[in-house]
Amino acid sequence: MQDCRATPSNPIWRDRRTIALLMAASLTTMANATISPALPGLERLFSGDPNAAMLTRLLVPAPALSVALCAPLAGLVADRFGRRAMLLSGTILFVIAGCAGLVLPDLPTIFASRLVLGVAVALIMTAQTALVGDYFTGKDRNALTGLQISARNFGGLLFISLAGWVATLSPRLPFAIYGLAAAFLPLMWIAIVDPPRSAQSIDAKPADSAPGHPPWRTRLALLVLLQALTNMIFFVMPTQLSFFLEERGYNSAAMTGAALAVLMLSGGSFALLYPRIQRAIGHVGIFAMGYAAMALGFMLLPFTLTASSFAATAAIGAGYALVSPCFIALALGLAPIRRRGLAGGLLTASVFIGQFCSPLLSTPLIARYGFDGLFHGAASLLLAMAITAAAAGGLSWLRLRSAVTSPQMPVSR
Repeated sequence: MQDCRATPSNPIWRDRRTIALLMAASLTTMANATISPALPGLERLFSGDPNAAMLTRLLVPAPALSVALCAPLAGLVADRFGRRAMLLSGTILFVIAGCAGLVLPDLPTIFASRLVLGVAVALIMTAQTALVGDYFTGKDRNALTGLQISARNFGGLLFISLAGWVATLSPRLPFAIYGLAAAFLPLMWIAIVDPPRSAQSIDAKPADSAPGHPPWRTRLALLVLLQALTNMIFFVMPTQLSFFLEERGYNSAAMTGAALAVLMLSGGSFALLYPRIQRAIGHVGIFAMGYAAMALGFMLLPFTLTASSFAATAAIGAGYALVSPCFIALALGLAPIRRRGLAGGLLTASVFIGQFCSPLLSTPLIARYGFDGLFHGAASLLLAMAITAAAAGGLSWLRLRSAVTSPQMPVSR
Protein backbone atom coordinates (compact mmCIF):
# COMPACT_ATOMS: atom_id res chain seq x y z
CA MET A 1 0.00 0.00 0.00
CA GLN A 2 1.36 3.40 -0.99
CA ASP A 3 2.61 5.66 1.79
CA CYS A 4 1.02 9.06 1.45
CA ARG A 5 3.33 10.91 3.83
CA ALA A 6 6.60 12.68 3.15
CA THR A 7 9.73 10.91 4.28
CA PRO A 8 13.31 12.06 4.85
CA SER A 9 14.27 10.53 1.49
CA ASN A 10 11.52 12.51 -0.22
CA PRO A 11 11.80 16.15 0.99
CA ILE A 12 8.71 18.27 0.82
CA TRP A 13 10.07 20.64 -1.83
CA ARG A 14 10.90 17.70 -4.13
CA ASP A 15 7.57 15.96 -3.71
CA ARG A 16 5.40 16.33 -6.81
CA ARG A 17 2.32 16.24 -4.61
CA THR A 18 3.59 19.44 -3.00
CA ILE A 19 3.82 21.12 -6.40
CA ALA A 20 0.31 19.99 -7.33
CA LEU A 21 -1.13 21.25 -4.02
CA LEU A 22 0.67 24.58 -4.41
CA MET A 23 -0.83 24.93 -7.89
CA ALA A 24 -4.25 24.35 -6.37
CA ALA A 25 -3.55 26.91 -3.65
CA SER A 26 -2.65 29.58 -6.21
CA LEU A 27 -6.15 29.37 -7.67
CA THR A 28 -7.59 31.08 -4.57
CA THR A 29 -6.03 34.41 -5.52
CA MET A 30 -6.81 33.93 -9.20
CA ALA A 31 -10.46 33.28 -8.38
CA ASN A 32 -11.17 36.69 -6.90
CA ALA A 33 -8.55 39.38 -7.29
CA THR A 34 -7.53 38.72 -10.91
CA ILE A 35 -10.27 40.95 -12.30
CA SER A 36 -9.73 43.76 -9.77
CA PRO A 37 -7.83 46.02 -12.22
CA ALA A 38 -10.71 45.71 -14.69
CA LEU A 39 -13.51 46.82 -12.34
CA PRO A 40 -13.69 50.52 -13.37
CA GLY A 41 -13.56 49.49 -17.04
CA LEU A 42 -16.35 46.96 -16.57
CA GLU A 43 -18.44 49.60 -14.80
CA ARG A 44 -18.03 51.91 -17.79
CA LEU A 45 -18.64 49.07 -20.29
CA PHE A 46 -21.98 48.22 -18.66
CA SER A 47 -22.92 51.77 -17.63
CA GLY A 48 -26.41 51.23 -19.01
CA ASP A 49 -27.17 48.85 -16.16
CA PRO A 50 -28.69 50.83 -13.25
CA ASN A 51 -26.98 48.46 -10.79
CA ALA A 52 -23.58 48.60 -12.50
CA ALA A 53 -21.80 50.31 -9.56
CA MET A 54 -22.75 47.63 -7.04
CA LEU A 55 -22.56 44.65 -9.40
CA THR A 56 -19.04 45.46 -10.57
CA ARG A 57 -17.88 45.66 -6.95
CA LEU A 58 -19.56 42.33 -6.22
CA LEU A 59 -17.86 40.53 -9.13
CA VAL A 60 -14.65 40.15 -7.11
CA PRO A 61 -16.18 38.63 -3.95
CA ALA A 62 -19.10 36.89 -5.73
CA PRO A 63 -17.41 33.47 -5.66
CA ALA A 64 -17.18 33.83 -1.90
CA LEU A 65 -20.94 33.48 -1.53
CA SER A 66 -20.93 30.09 -3.26
CA VAL A 67 -17.87 28.99 -1.32
CA ALA A 68 -19.47 29.95 1.98
CA LEU A 69 -22.52 27.85 1.15
CA CYS A 70 -20.79 24.89 -0.50
CA ALA A 71 -17.46 24.43 1.28
CA PRO A 72 -18.79 22.80 4.50
CA LEU A 73 -20.85 20.37 2.41
CA ALA A 74 -17.80 19.74 0.21
CA GLY A 75 -15.84 18.93 3.36
CA LEU A 76 -18.33 16.26 4.38
CA VAL A 77 -18.26 14.79 0.87
CA ALA A 78 -14.45 14.78 0.88
CA ASP A 79 -14.37 12.93 4.20
CA ARG A 80 -16.78 10.31 2.91
CA PHE A 81 -15.80 9.82 -0.75
CA GLY A 82 -12.22 11.10 -1.09
CA ARG A 83 -10.34 14.19 -2.22
CA ARG A 84 -8.83 13.44 -5.66
CA ALA A 85 -11.99 13.47 -7.77
CA MET A 86 -13.15 16.61 -5.98
CA LEU A 87 -9.90 18.44 -6.72
CA LEU A 88 -9.85 17.48 -10.41
CA SER A 89 -13.51 18.22 -11.10
CA GLY A 90 -13.24 21.52 -9.26
CA THR A 91 -10.29 22.59 -11.43
CA ILE A 92 -12.15 21.76 -14.66
CA LEU A 93 -15.19 23.72 -13.50
CA PHE A 94 -12.87 26.58 -12.49
CA VAL A 95 -11.57 26.94 -16.05
CA ILE A 96 -15.03 26.89 -17.63
CA ALA A 97 -16.73 29.31 -15.20
CA GLY A 98 -13.73 31.63 -14.96
CA CYS A 99 -13.39 32.15 -18.71
CA ALA A 100 -17.15 32.64 -19.20
CA GLY A 101 -16.86 36.40 -18.61
CA LEU A 102 -15.14 36.72 -21.98
CA VAL A 103 -18.37 36.08 -23.85
CA LEU A 104 -21.32 36.62 -21.49
CA PRO A 105 -23.48 39.56 -22.58
CA ASP A 106 -24.23 41.49 -19.38
CA LEU A 107 -23.34 41.97 -15.72
CA PRO A 108 -26.06 39.71 -14.24
CA THR A 109 -24.91 36.70 -16.27
CA ILE A 110 -21.25 37.45 -15.51
CA PHE A 111 -22.21 37.64 -11.84
CA ALA A 112 -23.92 34.24 -12.16
CA SER A 113 -20.75 32.76 -13.70
CA ARG A 114 -18.80 34.09 -10.75
CA LEU A 115 -21.14 32.21 -8.41
CA VAL A 116 -20.42 29.00 -10.33
CA LEU A 117 -16.73 29.79 -10.05
CA GLY A 118 -17.20 29.84 -6.29
CA VAL A 119 -18.52 26.26 -6.36
CA ALA A 120 -15.31 25.25 -8.15
CA VAL A 121 -13.18 27.04 -5.57
CA ALA A 122 -15.05 25.31 -2.73
CA LEU A 123 -14.23 21.93 -4.23
CA ILE A 124 -10.59 22.79 -4.91
CA MET A 125 -9.68 24.44 -1.63
CA THR A 126 -11.53 21.96 0.59
CA ALA A 127 -9.80 19.01 -1.06
CA GLN A 128 -6.43 20.80 -1.07
CA THR A 129 -6.53 21.67 2.64
CA ALA A 130 -7.54 18.13 3.62
CA LEU A 131 -4.76 16.66 1.47
CA VAL A 132 -2.16 18.83 3.21
CA GLY A 133 -3.19 17.19 6.47
CA ASP A 134 -3.32 13.71 4.89
CA TYR A 135 0.09 13.84 3.25
CA PHE A 136 2.26 15.77 5.72
CA THR A 137 2.88 16.05 9.46
CA GLY A 138 4.92 18.16 11.89
CA LYS A 139 7.53 20.46 10.37
CA ASP A 140 6.64 19.40 6.83
CA ARG A 141 3.03 20.45 7.36
CA ASN A 142 4.05 23.80 8.86
CA ALA A 143 6.43 24.38 5.96
CA LEU A 144 3.72 23.56 3.42
CA THR A 145 1.19 25.91 5.03
CA GLY A 146 3.70 28.72 4.57
CA LEU A 147 4.55 27.61 1.04
CA GLN A 148 0.92 27.59 -0.05
CA ILE A 149 0.47 31.18 1.12
CA SER A 150 3.57 32.01 -0.93
CA ALA A 151 2.02 30.20 -3.90
CA ARG A 152 -1.13 32.27 -3.54
CA ASN A 153 0.86 35.49 -3.39
CA PHE A 154 3.38 34.76 -6.13
CA GLY A 155 0.60 33.35 -8.28
CA GLY A 156 -1.40 36.47 -7.55
CA LEU A 157 1.61 38.59 -8.49
CA LEU A 158 1.68 36.94 -11.90
CA PHE A 159 -2.07 36.89 -12.46
CA ILE A 160 -2.85 40.41 -11.21
CA SER A 161 0.14 41.97 -12.99
CA LEU A 162 -0.99 40.31 -16.19
CA ALA A 163 -4.57 41.39 -15.53
CA GLY A 164 -3.48 45.00 -14.95
CA TRP A 165 -1.80 45.00 -18.34
CA VAL A 166 -4.56 43.30 -20.35
CA ALA A 167 -7.27 45.40 -18.63
CA THR A 168 -5.81 48.46 -20.35
CA LEU A 169 -6.62 46.75 -23.66
CA SER A 170 -10.09 45.49 -22.75
CA PRO A 171 -11.90 45.04 -19.41
CA ARG A 172 -12.99 41.56 -20.56
CA LEU A 173 -9.51 40.18 -21.21
CA PRO A 174 -8.64 39.42 -17.55
CA PHE A 175 -11.26 36.64 -17.65
CA ALA A 176 -9.03 34.74 -20.09
CA ILE A 177 -6.40 34.35 -17.36
CA TYR A 178 -8.59 31.71 -15.67
CA GLY A 179 -7.78 29.39 -18.58
CA LEU A 180 -4.24 29.04 -17.22
CA ALA A 181 -5.59 26.65 -14.59
CA ALA A 182 -6.01 24.03 -17.32
CA ALA A 183 -2.22 23.71 -17.41
CA PHE A 184 -2.29 22.46 -13.79
CA LEU A 185 -4.52 19.47 -14.52
CA PRO A 186 -1.94 16.98 -15.89
CA LEU A 187 0.28 17.12 -12.78
CA MET A 188 -2.74 17.00 -10.47
CA TRP A 189 -3.97 13.91 -12.32
CA ILE A 190 -0.63 12.14 -11.94
CA ALA A 191 0.45 13.26 -8.46
CA ILE A 192 -2.71 13.38 -6.37
CA VAL A 193 -3.97 10.11 -4.89
CA ASP A 194 -6.41 9.54 -2.09
CA PRO A 195 -4.83 8.25 1.14
CA PRO A 196 -5.75 4.67 2.02
CA ARG A 197 -9.15 4.77 3.69
CA SER A 198 -8.34 1.84 5.95
CA ALA A 199 -5.31 3.66 7.33
CA GLN A 200 -7.40 6.76 7.85
CA SER A 201 -10.00 4.87 9.81
CA ILE A 202 -7.48 3.11 12.04
CA ASP A 203 -5.61 6.31 12.79
CA ALA A 204 -8.78 8.27 13.42
CA LYS A 205 -10.29 6.03 16.10
CA PRO A 206 -8.09 7.10 18.99
CA ALA A 207 -8.50 10.77 18.14
CA ASP A 208 -12.26 10.59 17.84
CA SER A 209 -12.76 8.54 20.94
CA ALA A 210 -10.24 10.19 23.25
CA PRO A 211 -11.98 12.16 26.05
CA GLY A 212 -9.65 15.15 25.63
CA HIS A 213 -10.65 15.86 22.02
CA PRO A 214 -14.20 17.34 22.17
CA PRO A 215 -12.87 20.92 22.76
CA TRP A 216 -11.41 20.90 19.23
CA ARG A 217 -14.82 21.97 17.91
CA THR A 218 -14.93 25.12 20.04
CA ARG A 219 -11.35 26.04 19.20
CA LEU A 220 -11.94 25.42 15.51
CA ALA A 221 -15.04 27.63 15.62
CA LEU A 222 -12.98 30.47 17.13
CA LEU A 223 -10.34 30.05 14.43
CA VAL A 224 -13.04 30.13 11.75
CA LEU A 225 -14.51 33.38 13.11
CA LEU A 226 -11.11 35.05 13.43
CA GLN A 227 -10.13 34.04 9.92
CA ALA A 228 -13.40 35.44 8.53
CA LEU A 229 -12.76 38.79 10.26
CA THR A 230 -9.16 38.87 9.03
CA ASN A 231 -10.18 38.25 5.44
CA MET A 232 -13.01 40.77 5.61
CA ILE A 233 -10.48 43.48 6.52
CA PHE A 234 -7.83 42.32 4.07
CA PHE A 235 -10.23 42.11 1.14
CA VAL A 236 -10.74 45.86 1.23
CA MET A 237 -7.58 45.88 -0.89
CA PRO A 238 -8.74 44.09 -4.06
CA THR A 239 -12.35 45.38 -3.86
CA GLN A 240 -11.80 49.07 -3.07
CA LEU A 241 -8.19 49.93 -3.92
CA SER A 242 -8.85 50.64 -7.61
CA PHE A 243 -11.67 53.07 -6.74
CA PHE A 244 -9.53 54.75 -4.07
CA LEU A 245 -6.68 55.27 -6.54
CA GLU A 246 -9.05 56.53 -9.22
CA GLU A 247 -10.45 59.08 -6.74
CA ARG A 248 -6.90 60.25 -6.03
CA GLY A 249 -6.28 60.85 -9.73
CA TYR A 250 -4.18 57.82 -10.67
CA ASN A 251 -4.55 55.54 -13.69
CA SER A 252 -6.54 53.01 -11.70
CA ALA A 253 -5.98 49.91 -13.85
CA ALA A 254 -2.19 50.20 -14.08
CA MET A 255 -1.72 51.57 -10.55
CA THR A 256 -3.97 48.94 -8.98
CA GLY A 257 -2.12 46.19 -10.78
CA ALA A 258 1.22 47.57 -9.56
CA ALA A 259 0.04 48.09 -5.97
CA LEU A 260 -1.50 44.63 -5.71
CA ALA A 261 1.65 43.17 -7.26
CA VAL A 262 3.68 44.76 -4.44
CA LEU A 263 1.20 43.32 -1.94
CA MET A 264 1.56 39.83 -3.40
CA LEU A 265 5.35 40.01 -3.67
CA SER A 266 5.66 41.12 -0.05
CA GLY A 267 3.21 38.47 1.13
CA GLY A 268 4.89 35.69 -0.81
CA SER A 269 8.30 36.61 0.54
CA PHE A 270 7.21 36.78 4.17
CA ALA A 271 5.21 33.55 3.90
CA LEU A 272 8.45 31.77 2.99
CA LEU A 273 9.81 32.93 6.36
CA TYR A 274 6.75 31.72 8.27
CA PRO A 275 8.23 28.39 9.55
CA ARG A 276 11.30 30.12 11.01
CA ILE A 277 9.33 32.97 12.57
CA GLN A 278 6.74 30.57 13.98
CA ARG A 279 9.42 28.46 15.64
CA ALA A 280 10.94 31.62 17.16
CA ILE A 281 7.84 33.38 18.53
CA GLY A 282 4.99 30.86 18.29
CA HIS A 283 1.54 31.27 16.81
CA VAL A 284 0.47 34.00 19.26
CA GLY A 285 3.56 36.03 18.40
CA ILE A 286 2.81 35.58 14.69
CA PHE A 287 -0.72 36.93 15.21
CA ALA A 288 0.60 39.96 17.10
CA MET A 289 3.27 40.73 14.49
CA GLY A 290 1.00 40.13 11.50
CA TYR A 291 -1.92 42.25 12.72
CA ALA A 292 0.46 45.05 13.72
CA ALA A 293 1.93 45.08 10.20
CA MET A 294 -1.54 45.19 8.64
CA ALA A 295 -2.52 48.06 10.97
CA LEU A 296 0.56 50.01 9.89
CA GLY A 297 -0.34 49.47 6.24
CA PHE A 298 -3.89 50.76 6.61
CA MET A 299 -2.61 53.81 8.51
CA LEU A 300 -0.26 54.61 5.60
CA LEU A 301 -2.81 54.14 2.81
CA PRO A 302 -4.52 57.58 3.04
CA PHE A 303 -1.26 59.35 2.15
CA THR A 304 -1.33 60.37 -1.51
CA LEU A 305 2.33 59.71 -2.31
CA THR A 306 2.94 56.75 -4.60
CA ALA A 307 5.76 55.48 -2.38
CA SER A 308 3.52 55.46 0.70
CA SER A 309 0.83 53.52 -1.19
CA PHE A 310 3.34 50.84 -2.13
CA ALA A 311 4.75 50.74 1.42
CA ALA A 312 1.22 50.38 2.76
CA THR A 313 0.32 47.50 0.46
CA ALA A 314 3.65 45.80 1.26
CA ALA A 315 2.94 45.97 5.00
CA ILE A 316 -0.61 44.67 4.58
CA GLY A 317 0.55 41.82 2.36
CA ALA A 318 3.33 40.85 4.77
CA GLY A 319 1.02 40.86 7.81
CA TYR A 320 -1.71 38.86 6.09
CA ALA A 321 0.80 36.32 4.77
CA LEU A 322 2.16 35.75 8.28
CA VAL A 323 -1.17 35.15 10.00
CA SER A 324 -2.83 33.07 7.24
CA PRO A 325 -0.74 29.88 7.65
CA CYS A 326 -1.51 29.86 11.37
CA PHE A 327 -5.19 29.18 10.74
CA ILE A 328 -4.44 26.15 8.56
CA ALA A 329 -1.72 24.72 10.81
CA LEU A 330 -3.76 25.13 13.98
CA ALA A 331 -6.96 23.74 12.46
CA LEU A 332 -5.28 20.66 10.98
CA GLY A 333 -3.62 20.06 14.35
CA LEU A 334 -6.94 20.31 16.18
CA ALA A 335 -9.25 18.29 13.93
CA PRO A 336 -9.28 14.47 14.09
CA ILE A 337 -8.14 12.75 10.90
CA ARG A 338 -11.63 11.73 9.85
CA ARG A 339 -12.79 15.35 10.17
CA ARG A 340 -10.04 17.05 8.16
CA GLY A 341 -12.32 17.48 5.16
CA LEU A 342 -14.89 19.23 7.35
CA ALA A 343 -12.17 21.39 8.93
CA GLY A 344 -10.87 22.29 5.48
CA GLY A 345 -14.38 23.14 4.32
CA LEU A 346 -15.07 25.38 7.29
CA LEU A 347 -11.72 27.16 6.90
CA THR A 348 -12.37 27.69 3.20
CA ALA A 349 -15.87 28.98 3.91
CA SER A 350 -14.60 31.42 6.52
CA VAL A 351 -12.08 32.93 4.08
CA PHE A 352 -14.75 33.59 1.50
CA ILE A 353 -17.45 34.68 3.94
CA GLY A 354 -15.06 37.43 4.99
CA GLN A 355 -14.33 38.29 1.37
CA PHE A 356 -18.01 38.48 0.42
CA CYS A 357 -18.95 40.62 3.42
CA SER A 358 -16.05 43.00 2.84
CA PRO A 359 -17.55 45.20 0.07
CA LEU A 360 -21.02 44.98 1.60
CA LEU A 361 -19.66 46.65 4.75
CA SER A 362 -16.89 48.81 3.30
CA THR A 363 -18.93 50.46 0.52
CA PRO A 364 -21.49 52.07 2.90
CA LEU A 365 -18.65 53.09 5.23
CA ILE A 366 -16.86 54.79 2.33
CA ALA A 367 -20.07 56.59 1.36
CA ARG A 368 -20.40 57.95 4.90
CA TYR A 369 -16.84 58.44 6.11
CA GLY A 370 -14.76 58.36 2.93
CA PHE A 371 -11.76 56.16 2.17
CA ASP A 372 -9.71 57.80 4.93
CA GLY A 373 -12.31 56.94 7.54
CA LEU A 374 -12.47 53.32 6.35
CA PHE A 375 -8.70 52.89 6.42
CA HIS A 376 -8.30 54.51 9.84
CA GLY A 377 -11.09 52.32 11.26
CA ALA A 378 -9.48 49.17 9.85
CA ALA A 379 -6.11 50.19 11.30
CA SER A 380 -7.64 50.74 14.74
CA LEU A 381 -9.34 47.35 14.74
CA LEU A 382 -6.20 45.57 13.59
CA LEU A 383 -4.12 47.33 16.23
CA ALA A 384 -6.56 46.18 18.92
CA MET A 385 -6.27 42.61 17.59
CA ALA A 386 -2.45 42.83 17.68
CA ILE A 387 -2.49 44.12 21.26
CA THR A 388 -4.89 41.35 22.30
CA ALA A 389 -2.63 38.70 20.76
CA ALA A 390 0.45 40.20 22.42
CA ALA A 391 -1.33 40.30 25.79
CA ALA A 392 -2.41 36.67 25.40
CA GLY A 393 1.16 35.72 24.59
CA GLY A 394 2.45 37.62 27.61
CA LEU A 395 -0.02 35.89 29.92
CA SER A 396 0.95 32.48 28.54
CA TRP A 397 4.64 33.27 29.10
CA LEU A 398 3.97 34.38 32.68
CA ARG A 399 2.01 31.21 33.43
CA LEU A 400 4.78 29.07 31.94
CA ARG A 401 7.45 30.91 33.94
CA SER A 402 5.40 30.60 37.12
CA ALA A 403 4.95 26.88 36.55
CA VAL A 404 8.69 26.40 35.97
CA THR A 405 9.85 28.47 38.95
CA SER A 406 7.23 27.40 41.50
CA PRO A 407 8.44 24.85 44.11
CA GLN A 408 7.46 21.30 43.30
CA MET A 409 5.78 19.07 45.88
CA PRO A 410 7.93 16.09 46.85
CA VAL A 411 6.85 12.87 45.26
CA SER A 412 6.36 9.98 47.68
CA ARG A 413 7.93 6.74 46.71
